[in-house]
Amino acid sequence: MADIPQIDNDAAWQMLLDDDRAVLIDVRTETEWRNVGVPDTSATGRPARFVTWTDEAGDPNPNFASSATDGLDPDTPILLLCRSGARSNAAAEALTAMGYTGAMNVVGGFECPQDPGAGWRDKHPSGTYTP
Repeated sequence: MADIPQIDNDAAWQMLLDDDRAVLIDVRTETEWRNVGVPDTSATGRPARFVTWTDEAGDPNPNFASSATDGLDPDTPILLLCRSGARSNAAAEALTAMGYTGAMNVVGGFECPQDPGAGWRDKHPSGTYTP
């Protein structure tokens, strides 16, 4: 298992603002995007990517790697976000194993159930999901 860099929500947001190569990939399910909300990265001038790591039943997305990395260089800063940080860490491990050296896990995730008030939704803009 790779040693995945862990980045908090504030540092992830700052990286998105400061580095125009940085990409935020939300790996939650479509149900979560629709019912809970999604990160709004419009202030960066770049949209977030929405690529499920697993479906609602927990089955892996067989197209995750190709969809997540489409058009990205191996050294692109890739910030992976899920509800709590578990799925996004697994996704970062998979991308790292493929040679993407900039894959990072956004600890706490979108909702941060382990520390209420510390999630992306509470600290940064969120929007509605449009497929």
